[in-house]
Amino acid sequence: MNSKSLIIDIATTLFQQKGYIGVGLNEILKACNLSKGSFYHHFPNGKEALLIACLQSMEEAIMTDIEGIFERYPTTEEATNAMISKLIVNFETEGTITGYTFSSIVSEMASLSDPVRNACAQLYQKMQDIYSNKLVEDGLSQDTANSIALMMTASIEGGMMLCLTQNATAPLSVIAKNLSYILKEF
Repeated sequence: MNSKSLIIDIATTLFQQKGYIGVGLNEILKACNLSKGSFYHHFPNGKEALLIACLQSMEEAIMTDIEGIFERYPTTEEATNAMISKLIVNFETEGTITGYTFSSIVSEMASLSDPVRNACAQLYQKMQDIYSNKLVEDGLSQDTANSIALMMTASIEGGMMLCLTQNATAPLSVIAKNLSYILKEF
């Protein structure tokens, strides 16, 4: 792994654990065993540019995972249940879902940085597009699919945050059950 990728991986974990504001540049440098000069060589625009690179890296990993799940299952309901089950297993085995959630970064930075807000909005939109496309395959109209995809994104993302704050998987389990009920209605 090259230096830039290592910095992105370590910083992503730190940002997810402590938030953008909670992680100072010196902490990133220490965790990466890096000098300021080396850091600015890779990220001349500083910590915010690093955050955007972290979000892009998360986007690639999350999208690859979600796309893979949604391609393996014939219906949106089955794919959604498989995805949520995977999140629950990750939480139960690792005690966190940090690889998937970036809501804390959005809540922290959306009003402070348009580039960060745009990077987060793009990631959410790509999630919604995957859900919406699968719903259209299931026979729903594009408008209905878009509406349900938005609700799915908000529910799942909110469920992950509730799991983290409650230190329990119950929120995602409830969301999976209710999404199944909703998806069967269509």
